[in-house]
Amino acid sequence: MAFLSSRSRSFTSGHYTRWSRGEGYGYYRRVIRFLAAVLLLALAAGSDAAPAAPGFKVRLIDGKTSVDSRDLIGKKVLVLRFQASYCKACAKESPALSRLFEKYRSRNVEVLALHVQDTVADTRAFARRYKATYPIGLDPRLTIGNTFGFKGTPYTVVIDQKGEMVAQIHGECVPRVSRLLDELLNKPAERS
Repeated sequence: MAFLSSRSRSFTSGHYTRWSRGEGYGYYRRVIRFLAAVLLLALAAGSDAAPAAPGFKVRLIDGKTSVDSRDLIGKKVLVLRFQASYCKACAKESPALSRLFEKYRSRNVEVLALHVQDTVADTRAFARRYKATYPIGLDPRLTIGNTFGFKGTPYTVVIDQKGEMVAQIHGECVPRVSRLLDELLNKPAERS
């Protein structure tokens, strides 16, 4: 009996703790951290390419036209703007977005605004009030917005002619987008 009680005491007094969250646990934790760091470095160094934009199709508020983003790849740069009728910054920047649309529409740039969590009536009223000349669609349930990492309005994504997201901008952005479009359009075509 003394042998059993002595053995159970040594187990509970910590002689075997290295297998339970002691030295062995720390070793594996260090190995996992090291492997995670190596993986992150490999991913960061592996590619300079921008992430590919997800495809989407949306009907515009005119009720007749629809836009399929996959039809634009290889042809146009897409400026995709997520906004809402209740967003003050969106309303403030809407005239500038119309000017951006007019300036670049003949240069293979498509500007498309998607109103999030809005009704057709509110979106049409917004377009009339701010004299929006750019195409507007609806994304009432954020189906498209969530695939683009929507963070709140206004949120703008610029997709180059290769279908890669080259900018994701939260907040007012028209001057920055204009500079980016000039860079993209003046960049010499890459040869494969």
